[in-house]
Amino acid sequence: MTHNRAIIEPNLPVRVALVREPQGVLRSFQLMRENILSIIPEVATQEPVVSGRTARRWHMIMDPTAIRQMLLDRVEDYPKSIVTKNLLRPAVGDSLIIAEGAHWRWQRRTAAPAFSHRNVRNLAPIMTAAAERSADRIGQAGARAVNLLDEMTTATFDVISEVTFSGDGSFDQAAVHRAIDAYIAEAGRVSLLDVLGAPDWVPRPGRMVSTAAMSDMKADANKAIEARAARGPGPIPDFLDLLLEGQDPKTKRRMTIDELRDNLLTFIVAGHETTALTLAWSLYLCAFDPSVQERARAEVQDVLGSRAATGDDVDKLVFVRQIIEEALRLYPPAGIVSRTAQKAADLGGADIQAGDTVMIPIYALGRHQRLWDNPDQFDPDRFADRKSIDRYAYLPFGDGPRICIGASFALQEAVIILATLLGRFRFSPVKGRDPKPVMILTLRPEGGVWLMAEPV
Repeated sequence: MTHNRAIIEPNLPVRVALVREPQGVLRSFQLMRENILSIIPEVATQEPVVSGRTARRWHMIMDPTAIRQMLLDRVEDYPKSIVTKNLLRPAVGDSLIIAEGAHWRWQRRTAAPAFSHRNVRNLAPIMTAAAERSADRIGQAGARAVNLLDEMTTATFDVISEVTFSGDGSFDQAAVHRAIDAYIAEAGRVSLLDVLGAPDWVPRPGRMVSTAAMSDMKADANKAIEARAARGPGPIPDFLDLLLEGQDPKTKRRMTIDELRDNLLTFIVAGHETTALTLAWSLYLCAFDPSVQERARAEVQDVLGSRAATGDDVDKLVFVRQIIEEALRLYPPAGIVSRTAQKAADLGGADIQAGDTVMIPIYALGRHQRLWDNPDQFDPDRFADRKSIDRYAYLPFGDGPRICIGASFALQEAVIILATLLGRFRFSPVKGRDPKPVMILTLRPEGGVWLMAEPV
C-alpha cells in the first residue's frame, strides 16, 4: 500500500493511511505533493508530541494543554508559518487570514460587526433559498447518481455570492472562484523549495505563472468595490456594504480598497469551500450509516415538516448539528495548522527552538486515541454533551483570538442546507465510488462524493 492511499474498511468511514516510518526530504516532498496529510506519522494519533527533522526541525503537537499555549496563552510566539504565508499571500494579500499582530487586530475589529449574531441570522433567508435550489437540482437528477461535492460547492457559492456582493452583477463572482481555484491548483501544492527552506526571494515557478491571473482578477474586483462605494449600500447591507462602512473602533482606521478586496476574496473562498466540504463529507457519512441518516430525518420532519430549514430552526436541529460536528472531527477542512516558533520554549515536552516549524495536525488530533473513544468511528452522539469534550482537542475553526471569524455563519449555513436535503432525500452510496480524503490546501474528497438521492 502506498502512503497516499485511502483506507477503506466496511465498518469505518474512509481515512488516510498515515506513515509508519521516517521519510527523507525527497520522499516527504513527494508525499506532500500528493496529499499533505500523508506526512503525518501514525504515532501522532497516539502520542502528545512528535518531533523530527527534514530540511528543518519540526514538531507536531497533539497535547490540548500545549495547543492552548500556542493558540491562546502565547499566540504571539507562534505566528503562521512562512510556508503558509507564501502560499496564500498572492491570492489574498495581508488580509485577516495572513496578517499578524497590530495589523491583524485592527482588521479583525473592523470586520467583526459584519459577523455579529444579528447579521448572520439576517442572512439565513439567503441560505434557505440556496438550499431550496439545491434540492431542486438534485431532484432533477432522477435515478442518476449525483456528485454532492459539486452540488454543495454550487450551493455554498450561491450563498457567499449573495451575501458578499448581493448578486448585483457588478462583479463576476464565478471568475473570482475560477481564478483562485486555479491559483491553488497550480501554486498551492507545496514547493520543494519551501520544504528545503529556501529563502523567500528564490522564485517558485508554479506560483509565478498563476499570479498573473490573480492580478487581473484583483483589478476587476477593485473596480466593483469602487463602483459600490460610489453607489452606496442596498436596502439589506451585504458584507461589502458593512466593510465599506466599517472602521476600527479603537483607531478609527478604515480599510483601503486593496484591504477591502483582499478580505472579501478571503471570505468568498474560505466562506464557501470549507462549508461545501463539510456538507459533502456530512452527506457521505449519512449515506455510510443509514441509521444515523434516518434518525436525523426524523428530527428534520419533526421540526420542519416538509418545508426548508430557516434560521429560526437551527437551534432546534440538534442532531443535524451533531452530524456536522462529527464530520468536522473526521474530515477537518484545515487538516494541518502550521506555525513558526519565535523563541525557545518547552511545549508539551517538546524542545522548541526559534525558527522551528510547529504544527497542529488537526486531522490526527480528531482521531487521537487518548482523546476520543473509538476515534475512527462515525458517532455523532459524542457531541451530545459538548462540555465533555476538551476545547483544545477539537479545533475545526481554530481557537483563541484567531478563531475563524465566520464559524457561526458556516455552522448556520451547514445546518440549514443539510437539514433541508435530508428532509427531501434518502441518500445511499454508489458502489465502488468511495471518496478519498486528500489535502492540498483543504481536505477534499478526491473523486467527489457520489450518492444516489431517492425522494422521501
